[in-house]
Amino acid sequence: MADVHDAPVSNLVLPDPCLVLLVGVAGSGKSTLAARLFAPDEVLSSDAYREQISGDAADQRATRAAFAALHRDLRARLRSRRTAVVDATSLQRHARSALVRMARDASVPVVAIVLDLPEDLVLARNAARDRVVPEDAVRRQLAALRKALAPGGLEAEGYAQLIVARSAAEVAGLTLSRPPTRA
Repeated sequence: MADVHDAPVSNLVLPDPCLVLLVGVAGSGKSTLAARLFAPDEVLSSDAYREQISGDAADQRATRAAFAALHRDLRARLRSRRTAVVDATSLQRHARSALVRMARDASVPVVAIVLDLPEDLVLARNAARDRVVPEDAVRRQLAALRKALAPGGLEAEGYAQLIVARSAAEVAGLTLSRPPTRA
């Protein structure tokens, strides 16, 4: 059973190693949170993989190849017992379950951090981004997030911890602690 935290949880204490899934719609702040809390080499960003493959982080035609590369690198990190953070929307159960399965195969716990911010805030943030996602796509993502947060969704998927932040202030207040690394 997951240790479920409906924020405000200010200090995250993560197992080391672990897989961290950032879950949220475009404009919710996943990449900003990842950059603030984690080392750059720990973050596996679907946008960065699309950029590497096609030269355009928004090129959805590169998604299949981007996730194949992300999954390859994730498996390698997990086999090496190194923490990995997946920065992708992760709104669909099938997308999350593939990642969770890789972590379980490596005997690494999985932590999900869900950014469930108000609709008006994410729509405004998305509109102000350099890379704007079409509003109808963001609204579909919001519906998928509602489904993921419904009973039988994320809380039933077996995470070591499930943290749900529901405001920009809660996200901004998140800090990270890690247990000392064993020699």
